[in-house]
Amino acid sequence: MAQLLIPQKGSMRTTKTIKIAVITGTRADYGLLIWLLRELEQDSDFEVFLVATGMHLSGEFGDTKNEITKDGFSIYREIPILLGGDDGPSIARSVGVGTIAMAECLSDIEPDCLVILGDRFEMLAAATAALFLRIPIAHIGGGDITEGAFDDNIRHCITKMSTLHFVTNRQSMAVVAQLGEPSSRIFNVGSPGLEYLSRVPQIPRDQLELELQFRFCQQNVLVTYHPETLSNSPVRDQIEQVLRALDRIDPSIGIVFTKSNADTGGREINDAIDAYVRKRKNTKAFASLGQAKYLSTLKQCDVVAGNSSSGIYEAPSVGTYTVNIGERQKGRLMAPSVMHCPTVATSISEAIESSLTRPKGESFTNPYASSSLTSQLIVQTLKSSPLLGKSGLKTFTILNHPNQV
Repeated sequence: MAQLLIPQKGSMRTTKTIKIAVITGTRADYGLLIWLLRELEQDSDFEVFLVATGMHLSGEFGDTKNEITKDGFSIYREIPILLGGDDGPSIARSVGVGTIAMAECLSDIEPDCLVILGDRFEMLAAATAALFLRIPIAHIGGGDITEGAFDDNIRHCITKMSTLHFVTNRQSMAVVAQLGEPSSRIFNVGSPGLEYLSRVPQIPRDQLELELQFRFCQQNVLVTYHPETLSNSPVRDQIEQVLRALDRIDPSIGIVFTKSNADTGGREINDAIDAYVRKRKNTKAFASLGQAKYLSTLKQCDVVAGNSSSGIYEAPSVGTYTVNIGERQKGRLMAPSVMHCPTVATSISEAIESSLTRPKGESFTNPYASSSLTSQLIVQTLKSSPLLGKSGLKTFTILNHPNQV
């Protein structure tokens, strides 16, 4: 098994050994990266340097760096960048602090490639540092569309800074190509979140109840709601509509909340969830469930309601219906199990009640599924790519341009 090594600055790497730096900032992206990390570690051609930042290092968000070490991974460096606020100026400063710290960290590692996933501000900081250090970036999840948040802007910026693009579906593949990236650098590998479902058995219901200290009801709803950062509606009004909707459904239905992330307004959402859980039976809230418990809970619930990408990516593959609230995920490719509704209490409750009447365990075609394991496809591509260790100018591909091949 490859070792997570701490390099000396300026050290020469062993012939044929590829240094890979991987950044993780939240429970969500770590859950998607875990199998890629295992594949890289088990391959003697790679040295892996795992950097933890963002919400992983915050007790408020569950100190999820502990989940990383419990899984047997070593963290090369911890980079705290959250500055105590989740308003626009605080997050902008976090990106600045993160860029400085990432530049120092990546200068020490001197990796052949930086792997980042998604569209959060921590990844923007890492990508910016890597760009100026001329470190090739392998980006997972480019080309997706989420019109209701800053994510689109960040994601597309990272795409233009990246060398290799591992997209999750054909639509995203076309978007990355439209952004001027050469088709030879775009690889449709499916969603890494689905790999966990094929590799790890679900936790049985009775065991899950013990671990969660929560007894599921005859019907259950999993709620995971994040701020619509581009909405003109105040975050307080957004979450109040969601909670009012939950008050309208049958009180015998169980409700499990997973709390918001550190986006603008996330703390306000979490405070409202805590207040709601204190006064209503059959509910429980968690700062972080971890990937195994989260996916097992998703399987046990009849509906996942909110605006998390998990309702788009993973829910169709476990037979759970999705009520996608508001505009945050607008533009994403969706399975037929996903029902949309505006952030209005009556619309949300009607969509949840309608979904609860649909047959449980129905099979859906998931557009994010891959015929092969996503992590193995990425590792094979990294191993064979001639671009690692070389970051230079890219050709901007103009679609249908008569002078470009």
